[in-house]
Amino acid sequence: MTTALILVFIAVCFSVTGELFLKHGMNLVGVLSLSTLGVTVPKMLRTGYLYVGLGSIAVGAVFWLAAISRVNLSWAYPLLAMGYVLVLLFSRFVLHEQISPVRWAGTLVIVIGVYLISRS
Repeated sequence: MTTALILVFIAVCFSVTGELFLKHGMNLVGVLSLSTLGVTVPKMLRTGYLYVGLGSIAVGAVFWLAAISRVNLSWAYPLLAMGYVLVLLFSRFVLHEQISPVRWAGTLVIVIGVYLISRS
């Protein structure tokens, strides 16, 4: 089970990294909406950060598949919540987003839940 836990953690790290690259890329591109598709999609296709983000998520998916090939999905899937915690931390300290105290408290609840699940 230790191997599966490591694989899930690696999968989450790649997924979180991918999401951060996607967010940075979209910050450069601008808002995507139906009314701006003609302008926004070509900008998206020229933004390398989006490709890196999607590639990172794809690599994470391979590690995820390796993890769920070893353990029950009911054990592994809740551990993906680690991604919420990491995204919150990186959003605050890398993207400099404001995080409310309620969001911090919710994240603490998630951490406790992930710990309990990982011990079962």
